[in-house]
Amino acid sequence: MAQPWRVVWITGASTGIGAEVARQLAADGVIVAISARSAEKLKAAVDANDNLKPYPLDVTDAAAVTDCFARIERDLGPVDLVLAAAGTYSPVSLDDFSPAPFRTMYETNFLGVVNVLTAVLPAFRRRRKGHISWIASVAGYRGLPKAAAYGPTKAALINLGESLRPELEAEGIAVSVVNPGFVKTPLTAQNDFEMPFLMEVEEAARRTIAGLASGRFEVAYPSRFVTILKIARLLPYRIYFALIRSAVLKR
Repeated sequence: MAQPWRVVWITGASTGIGAEVARQLAADGVIVAISARSAEKLKAAVDANDNLKPYPLDVTDAAAVTDCFARIERDLGPVDLVLAAAGTYSPVSLDDFSPAPFRTMYETNFLGVVNVLTAVLPAFRRRRKGHISWIASVAGYRGLPKAAAYGPTKAALINLGESLRPELEAEGIAVSVVNPGFVKTPLTAQNDFEMPFLMEVEEAARRTIAGLASGRFEVAYPSRFVTILKIARLLPYRIYFALIRSAVLKR
């Protein structure tokens, strides 16, 4: 299937949705610069398709992110689409509560995207075109048990997109926020609870690509789960917490 982009840059492209989006785009003939901390995993992906170009990177290093983007454009030409997919997750338990997971997830999930934006925006604004996107989550809609460190970073990413979209759109730059539900990846494999509407990563990637190609601001899936959570976002706290206790905490 022909895609509207010639060159795409994806961070967090060694596993999960980022890796699968990169694989599917490369199979469609798109040149995809892939970044992640693991050079070995990137090399394995590149060996499978010549359209994948490895650029190892830690998104928490702002200077390295800026340098990486400059090298990509030098090597491959102007980037049309950026997908910031680097992220981490670990459930928070009251038994071992500490600042560590909060700091790690904030630096990777949120500031990692800010670092990508800092690197990309000058070039996109000069050209007055480009598409910037990042992966948030339906977990950013409202607070959920076990997600006390993860959920706030995703809520911040949704708010970041809402804040930047009007100004960037006026400069010809598209902004999209991807809000997946539960997707079968190494990160969700840590969960010890039932995950409703669990989706295969291949389908999640297909929906991500289709949503970005359409230019939508929010790309969210699966639709039934998204609808349920958006309705839950409107409920009074008394009702919401009662539902969470019965449905998630089972008490």
